[in-house]
Amino acid sequence: MEKIVLGITGEIAGGKGTITAYLEDKHGASSAKFSSALRDVAKRMHLEENRENLQKISTMFRENFNGNILSEVIYEDVKEMKSEIIVIDGVRRMADIEFLKRLPGFRLIYTDASMENRFERITQRGENADDNTKTFEDFKKDHEREAELQIKGLKNEADFVVDNNGTLKELYDQIDKIIKGLKEKK
Repeated sequence: MEKIVLGITGEIAGGKGTITAYLEDKHGASSAKFSSALRDVAKRMHLEENRENLQKISTMFRENFNGNILSEVIYEDVKEMKSEIIVIDGVRRMADIEFLKRLPGFRLIYTDASMENRFERITQRGENADDNTKTFEDFKKDHEREAELQIKGLKNEADFVVDNNGTLKELYDQIDKIIKGLKEKK
């Protein structure tokens, strides 16, 4: 049985984690997250898990090993997963997509939300150590970091674009429609 492998991309606080959690809870999906390996290293090195440190670790790995090292880790993890639906949370680069397209059943979902909505979400969720204290200017600067620069352009590469400016129900309805369509094509 061919798996449904969904790469989730979008700008900071665009709803990637929300979509991933929904697919896990509602559709029994397994997930892999690009930032997991980075967070593991930060914890082991007793570094604060903030966006800046995670991006530095990512850059260090890619510069010192190869540009696809995180994609390779995710690729191997996904191959071992048994679920019908697998979610890859946090696709950030065109090179990631090109590598992950080798996985049978891979599709890319771009989650789109306004900067204002995303700023409100990031300061409420506190996923990274510095999220709750961010100013809107800090948030804008985060978008200029190396790991974020390619994301907006990935919208053009997406198989599906979901609008995450509305309610959770509206977002979930879009995701359910995508899953239904992919299952019908199998």
